Amino acid sequence: MTIHKITMPTPFAVGDVNAYLLKGDALTLFDAGTNTDASWEAMLAGLKEAGVRPEEVEQVVLTHHHPDHAGLVDRFGNARLLGHLYNDPWLRRDEEFFRYHDQFYMDRLTEEGVPEEYLKWVGKMKRPVDFMGSRPLDSFLEEGYPLPGHPGWTVLETPGHARSHLAFFDERSETVIGGDLLLAKISSNPLIEPPLDPGAARPKSLLEYNRSLRRIAELPVDTVYPGHGEAVRDIAPLIHHRLAQQEERAMKVLGMLEEGPRTIFQLTRQLFPSMYRKELGLTLSETIGQTDWLVSKGLATETLGDDGVFYYGKA
Repeated sequence: MTIHKITMPTPFAVGDVNAYLLKGDALTLFDAGTNTDASWEAMLAGLKEAGVRPEEVEQVVLTHHHPDHAGLVDRFGNARLLGHLYNDPWLRRDEEFFRYHDQFYMDRLTEEGVPEEYLKWVGKMKRPVDFMGSRPLDSFLEEGYPLPGHPGWTVLETPGHARSHLAFFDERSETVIGGDLLLAKISSNPLIEPPLDPGAARPKSLLEYNRSLRRIAELPVDTVYPGHGEAVRDIAPLIHHRLAQQEERAMKVLGMLEEGPRTIFQLTRQLFPSMYRKELGLTLSETIGQTDWLVSKGLATETLGDDGVFYYGKA
């Protein structure tokens, strides 16, 4: 089995992104870079190196809906597009979902005690949609599904970094195509994203992400092919290290609660004093993850005030 990596530039801080070509009963491309000319040029070069023309790709499989992974899907007109259901409202530009999406974040900012001057941040959340493709999925993939065209490969739902996140596992070769689940050099952000069901509770993304990491650590995996950077091997020690780092960050937040109850925004300013204005969404998500972890361990309390804001205190 040969997995051919194609690396493309992105306009985002994360840097280059990887796609992977896998030949089997179907010729499959995992992920599709960003919708930019530079990314397409790199994609064409990578396909040529593998001896493949774009029109020969039979299916494109998405690990998740983020714009650095779902950008060039429109360029593969002969291919079926597969992925998690959550990709679809983004790719279809579902206006009803986008209105719900904005309201979800506005409600979260209120709960987090974010001052009114920062509420305009909600308008920035959909800006990356311009770097995404705009064709609907042809087929949805779910936990435990066999991957079409590749006998032995199984779909794993691995939420945390994204509501739509999937990984693909081949037990025979002990291989995972992992998207942004596990990266060699950096830890993926467990992003707070709205659930597809508007009646569902806010996802606890960090807790989900930790479960996804533990899950692949327990599988017989030799190599993870990630969405960014080099292949990851000997994954169990790295996952243990990442989980330990996360616990250290949570305990730092617990120390801040010694001073009395705090809102998410107050904690975020303490944790990221030079970064929170520029990256409010990322930093708030990180802080919420730490408080969710502390509450889940019984180390902190979460109380809804009369002002509609959650306050976190030491248990």
